Amino acid sequence: MKPIAIFRHLASEGPGHFAWFLNEHAIPWQMIHLDEGEAVPSRADQFSALVFMGGPMSANDNLPMIVDELALIRDAYARDIPLLGHCLGGQLIAKALGGSVTANPVKEIGWGEVTVANNETARSWFGDLQQFDAFHWHGETFSLPPGAEPLLSSAHCANQAFAMGKHLAMQCHVEMENVMVRAWCEQGEAEVIAASDSPAVQQADLILEQKIDKLPTLHQVANQLYRQWLHGLAPRAN
Repeated sequence: MKPIAIFRHLASEGPGHFAWFLNEHAIPWQMIHLDEGEAVPSRADQFSALVFMGGPMSANDNLPMIVDELALIRDAYARDIPLLGHCLGGQLIAKALGGSVTANPVKEIGWGEVTVANNETARSWFGDLQQFDAFHWHGETFSLPPGAEPLLSSAHCANQAFAMGKHLAMQCHVEMENVMVRAWCEQGEAEVIAASDSPAVQQADLILEQKIDKLPTLHQVANQLYRQWLHGLAPRAN
């Protein structure tokens, strides 16, 4: 099969647990290092699926990279090539498919509970799971594109994930690994302090303390989601 393309916007916001999952299932993948100046491909059919990771920029930024990613997402959707987005990646998918990206009422940083929607689509992705603690680091949020089914919400962000058939977009992070949590806390120290008045922002020491207990469960949730997402992949000739 053709490789899955993973789009990285920042060195510290790589695929994390998702890369481990693909390797465990012997699924080929290719990283496209947008942070190092690699170009966004012009056609989606070079790949079996497209996966977009997080980043500090906005889906609304008029950057050549963002403009090209939005066009590529629309091309993939038209060709029925599966899409998967994490945080900024979810916002890019939402915007490309007809949603909007706006400021969230408050900034969300750290561990926070999300609730699984009460609909058949959500149950197909999450099974019997009703709540779990996801990882958050965002100040913007997306609206649902036409035809999207809501999957997750939180007390501070109404749209934490949606599905459109085989396509999955998330505002929260399920791909986190130990080294990523630590790096984000170190690199984002000033942001955490500046946003400490938000009821949805945890201090770095608490984030790091809780990761010991919360990461194993988050990996289980991620595996469930990624397994379901894999059902949308069809073997494609090289």
